[in-house]
Amino acid sequence: MHYSNIIGGDAASGDGSVENVNPSDTRDVIGTFARARPETVDAAVVAARAALPRWSTSTPGERHDILRRASDEVLSRKDELGRALSREEGKTLAEGVGEAVRAGQVLAFFAGEALRQTGELVPSVRPEVEVAITREAMGVVGIITPWNFPIAIPAWKIAPALAWGNTVVFKPAELAPHSAWLLVEILNRAGLPEGVLNLVMGQGRQVGQAMIDHPGIEAISFTGSVATGRGIAAGCVAATPMKKVQLEMGGKNPFVVLDDADLDTAVEAAVQGAFFSTGQRCTASSRLIVTEEIHDRFVAAMRDRIAALRIGNALEPETEIGPVVDESQLATNEKYLAIGRGEGATLAQGGRRLNLDAPGFYLEPALFTEVRNDMRIAREEIFGPVAAVIRVKDYEEALDVANDTEFGLSAGIATTSLKHATHFRRHAEAGMVMVNLPTAGVDYHVPFGGRKASSYGPREQGALAREFYTIVKTAYVAS
Repeated sequence: MHYSNIIGGDAASGDGSVENVNPSDTRDVIGTFARARPETVDAAVVAARAALPRWSTSTPGERHDILRRASDEVLSRKDELGRALSREEGKTLAEGVGEAVRAGQVLAFFAGEALRQTGELVPSVRPEVEVAITREAMGVVGIITPWNFPIAIPAWKIAPALAWGNTVVFKPAELAPHSAWLLVEILNRAGLPEGVLNLVMGQGRQVGQAMIDHPGIEAISFTGSVATGRGIAAGCVAATPMKKVQLEMGGKNPFVVLDDADLDTAVEAAVQGAFFSTGQRCTASSRLIVTEEIHDRFVAAMRDRIAALRIGNALEPETEIGPVVDESQLATNEKYLAIGRGEGATLAQGGRRLNLDAPGFYLEPALFTEVRNDMRIAREEIFGPVAAVIRVKDYEEALDVANDTEFGLSAGIATTSLKHATHFRRHAEAGMVMVNLPTAGVDYHVPFGGRKASSYGPREQGALAREFYTIVKTAYVAS
């Protein structure tokens, strides 16, 4: 089946097309997806700008009803959408369905936010003057999303944009366009006026760059790599007019295990955080920082748990770890496995490429030990099922190592000490902190984001999403 770009509610062709292949079985072609060109982006912006006056002044009730209807459809089709997601991206069927549910929950939350828009009325310092402080839509927002959460991340960017009256030009990752296409179809069917939400698919260096350069787009929200994010930030600042920018980029997230931790809790949190979703999460706990007394027991338990993980086709219900997303990412993972061994780390478990019944991109989850925090495998984001164990003396050294990174998205700790848990919550240099929980896994109604090189600009999700998708207006009225 061929899937077109969607502009002004209608199908739009592009500059050829690209096949979308199932990473669990590369013989399975999901469909062909149109590639947009700069002229396609321009048409999408024209449609979004034409729709903006009406949509930005629509009632909160109208926006609520549309988002609510879309939420209801996503949740009613969660099994179908989850299966489609797992088929194109490679995360397990349970994770795919869970992500579809998350998208529905996000849409429902922002349907509510559409009704909760408030302002302030305050007296001026001058007599008989009132001051009204309100929020208005930014305008046309460009949204660029990654392949690893191909329906949830689009939902948590698009839903607040629409709730606060913006129109959208949306570019999903070229590796996973099908889930995004289905989401746009659902939102348009829920009643969005033509041109409010436009889908342009294709390569980032062409489509994404055209969005950054286009003077008709007021803001860009991006999730992806640090290098690409920095380029987008520079382009948005250099653009005429300048664009507001929101970036969620990467992580090298620490998970600290103290001597007093419950071993089963620590191991389960580490395995889930490091290896579920095949480690392809910016919140994955790729650095396991473990104190001396528990170190050997933790490593032994981790090896046993990893060896028992069921690796296979993402669509098989018993699978716990699916394939890597594509050949390029698999090659990157194998490169870092070689780098780790070359740096002197010990590959204690896994790391083999697997040949299963169907051709796919399968890799055993890998656990390195005897890792120093200055090694590349402890500094650079791999974005695969590879975790490094770093031995430390005590809590103080663990905290220092945890914070010794250019990233600051998520940080976790396993401990039964209230003192250490409280101190870590305050002093971990991360936007999100988890105590006795995996570093990956967040709620949909609270802010998401980090610090340092992990994030730039206002937070995503929750009520604070309004800081990016709205502009504050202050009006003075003489009585």
